[in-house]
Amino acid sequence: MVSGGLEMEALEAALPKLSRMNSILRFDLNDGTGYTIDARGGEVRLVEDGSLEPDCTIKVSRDNLVKLVNGEMDPILAYTLGRIKIQGSMDIAMKLVKAIG
Repeated sequence: MVSGGLEMEALEAALPKLSRMNSILRFDLNDGTGYTIDARGGEVRLVEDGSLEPDCTIKVSRDNLVKLVNGEMDPILAYTLGRIKIQGSMDIAMKLVKAIG
Protein backbone atom coordinates (compact mmCIF):
# COMPACT_ATOMS: atom_id res chain seq x y z
CA MET A 1 0.00 0.00 0.00
CA VAL A 2 1.24 3.48 -0.85
CA SER A 3 1.18 6.04 1.97
CA GLY A 4 -0.94 9.15 1.54
CA GLY A 5 -3.92 11.16 2.73
CA LEU A 6 -7.42 11.65 1.42
CA GLU A 7 -6.31 11.19 -2.18
CA MET A 8 -4.88 7.77 -1.26
CA GLU A 9 -8.17 6.69 0.29
CA ALA A 10 -10.09 7.93 -2.75
CA LEU A 11 -7.75 6.11 -5.15
CA GLU A 12 -7.93 2.86 -3.20
CA ALA A 13 -11.73 3.04 -3.22
CA ALA A 14 -11.71 3.61 -7.01
CA LEU A 15 -9.31 0.75 -7.85
CA PRO A 16 -12.00 -1.92 -8.41
CA LYS A 17 -13.66 0.35 -11.00
CA LEU A 18 -10.43 0.36 -13.02
CA SER A 19 -10.08 -3.41 -13.46
CA ARG A 20 -10.90 -3.29 -17.18
CA MET A 21 -8.58 -0.41 -18.08
CA ASN A 22 -5.75 -2.74 -19.19
CA SER A 23 -3.22 0.09 -18.92
CA ILE A 24 -0.89 1.99 -16.61
CA LEU A 25 -2.12 5.35 -15.32
CA ARG A 26 -0.13 8.01 -13.53
CA PHE A 27 -1.55 10.86 -11.47
CA ASP A 28 1.08 13.59 -11.10
CA LEU A 29 0.33 16.03 -8.30
CA ASN A 30 1.36 19.69 -8.22
CA ASP A 31 3.84 19.11 -5.40
CA GLY A 32 5.99 16.71 -7.44
CA THR A 33 4.55 13.53 -5.96
CA GLY A 34 2.12 11.18 -7.61
CA TYR A 35 0.50 7.79 -7.89
CA THR A 36 0.90 5.09 -10.51
CA ILE A 37 -1.89 2.59 -11.03
CA ASP A 38 -1.16 -0.69 -12.79
CA ALA A 39 -4.52 -1.78 -14.20
CA ARG A 40 -3.24 -4.57 -16.44
CA GLY A 41 -4.21 -8.19 -16.13
CA GLY A 42 -7.32 -7.80 -13.96
CA GLU A 43 -5.62 -7.08 -10.63
CA VAL A 44 -5.38 -3.33 -10.09
CA ARG A 45 -2.65 -2.07 -7.78
CA LEU A 46 -0.88 1.10 -6.75
CA VAL A 47 2.83 1.10 -7.53
CA GLU A 48 5.27 3.18 -5.49
CA ASP A 49 8.59 2.82 -7.24
CA GLY A 50 7.83 4.67 -10.49
CA SER A 51 9.39 1.89 -12.55
CA LEU A 52 6.38 1.56 -14.86
CA GLU A 53 6.01 3.73 -17.93
CA PRO A 54 2.44 5.13 -17.92
CA ASP A 55 0.17 4.94 -20.94
CA CYS A 56 -1.60 8.06 -19.70
CA THR A 57 -0.51 10.71 -17.20
CA ILE A 58 -2.98 13.05 -15.56
CA LYS A 59 -1.60 16.18 -13.93
CA VAL A 60 -3.91 17.37 -11.18
CA SER A 61 -3.91 19.03 -7.77
CA ARG A 62 -4.34 16.87 -4.68
CA ASP A 63 -7.82 18.29 -3.96
CA ASN A 64 -8.98 17.88 -7.56
CA LEU A 65 -7.71 14.29 -7.65
CA VAL A 66 -9.97 13.45 -4.71
CA LYS A 67 -12.92 15.19 -6.40
CA LEU A 68 -12.17 13.44 -9.69
CA VAL A 69 -12.01 9.88 -8.38
CA ASN A 70 -14.99 10.43 -6.04
CA GLY A 71 -17.12 11.58 -8.99
CA GLU A 72 -17.49 15.09 -7.55
CA MET A 73 -15.79 16.75 -10.54
CA ASP A 74 -16.75 16.44 -14.18
CA PRO A 75 -13.50 15.30 -15.83
CA ILE A 76 -14.36 16.79 -19.23
CA LEU A 77 -15.15 20.18 -17.70
CA ALA A 78 -12.02 19.99 -15.52
CA TYR A 79 -9.91 19.29 -18.62
CA THR A 80 -11.58 22.14 -20.53
CA LEU A 81 -10.96 24.55 -17.64
CA GLY A 82 -7.34 23.44 -17.29
CA ARG A 83 -7.80 21.90 -13.83
CA ILE A 84 -6.37 18.65 -15.16
CA LYS A 85 -3.87 18.09 -17.93
CA ILE A 86 -3.45 14.86 -19.87
CA GLN A 87 -0.31 13.46 -21.44
CA GLY A 88 -0.31 10.26 -23.43
CA SER A 89 -3.30 8.31 -24.64
CA MET A 90 -6.56 10.25 -24.77
CA ASP A 91 -8.35 6.93 -25.37
CA ILE A 92 -7.20 5.71 -21.98
CA ALA A 93 -8.19 9.02 -20.38
CA MET A 94 -11.69 8.56 -21.83
CA LYS A 95 -11.81 4.97 -20.48
CA LEU A 96 -10.91 6.41 -17.08
CA VAL A 97 -13.79 8.88 -17.34
CA LYS A 98 -16.21 6.03 -18.05
CA ALA A 99 -14.76 3.83 -15.30
CA ILE A 100 -15.02 6.40 -12.52
CA GLY A 101 -18.19 8.04 -13.83
